[in-house]
This record gives sequence, structure tokens and C-alpha cells, in this order.
Amino acid sequence: MLIVVTGGSGSGKSEYAESLVMRFAAGSKLYIATMYPFDEESHRRIARHRLMRKDKGFDTLECYTGLKQADVSAYDTVLLECISNLCANEMYQEGGAGERTAEEILDGVRRVYGQCRHLIIVTNEIFSDGVVYDPETVRYQRFLGEINRNLASMADLVVEVVYSIPLFHKVSLTEKHGAGQALDEVFI
Repeated sequence: MLIVVTGGSGSGKSEYAESLVMRFAAGSKLYIATMYPFDEESHRRIARHRLMRKDKGFDTLECYTGLKQADVSAYDTVLLECISNLCANEMYQEGGAGERTAEEILDGVRRVYGQCRHLIIVTNEIFSDGVVYDPETVRYQRFLGEINRNLASMADLVVEVVYSIPLFHKVSLTEKHGAGQALDEVFI
């Protein structure tokens, strides 16, 4: 099953995504961490996320660029946290995808999903604040928007988390990777 969890900053989306992993993961589970530790704030966020998943049995793979190179074949359930960071990394890090960011990330998601039973992806909703941004931020929003639209199209379930409340935008009862049975667990 492919699940996309989105929401604004501080919405509770990460906690919700982790709760889904804990429901689905009968086998091994992997956390793909994409936040590059470039400043004090990123180090604080990374520490907070490590604390959130402590004692939950996750293995962790740090993947700042090149998602399609990740070998997750040993894992039943994978949590990819988060597309927004991965997008920025691919756009701006040396050796990143640059103008091919959206295509590279989507190829990576397809490859990772092809190797595991459940893939839960966290991304940010950054498009509704009504602020006019500089051209480079608009470029980032364009890439992230393209990625998020494609992920939503591919997903069995799209959930927006608002104030820690999950709002279901798409529920597709397909049978790929046992999605229909797993979706029953989301609503129980």
C-alpha cells in the first residue's frame, strides 16, 4: 500500500505517519530520513524525530539525494520522511538532480515502493498561505507541487493531518500489495 501523509508544519503529520507504520508493520520497518543536518534548527528537528521513533523498532537510512539507489528490499514497511526535504536537497545540494528533481524523486519513490509491501510518505502542504515568494522559492514550490500531485495520483490513500486530525482525501481500495486489507486497519 502507498500512503501519502501531508499537512502543515507542526500539524501532527509525522506522528500520524508513524502510527500507521506501527499498525501495518508485522515485519521489519525502515525510516528513510531526508533532512540534511545543515544548521542548528535541523539538528533539533532531527533529534526530535529520533526521539519520536525511539523504541519503535525502526532501522534508519539517511538519504539526502539519490532515493532510487536505496535498497529497501529487506523491509516490509518503509516510512519516507519527508519529500519536502528531499526536494530541497535534490535541487540545491552538489550532486543533486537540479532541474530533474521531480523526475528523480518520483523514480526513486517507484523503485522503493517496488521493493516493500507498504510505503508511507510524509510531505508538506506549503501552498495555501497566500504569501508571494521570491522566484527561487516559487521554483521549489513548483517542483514540490508536481511531486505531490504525482504521489497523490499513485497513492492508495492520501491523508491531510490538521491539528493532529487525519482528513482523508483519497481512499483507493486496490489490491496491490494487499492494500484493501491494510486500508481496513486504517479505519479500525
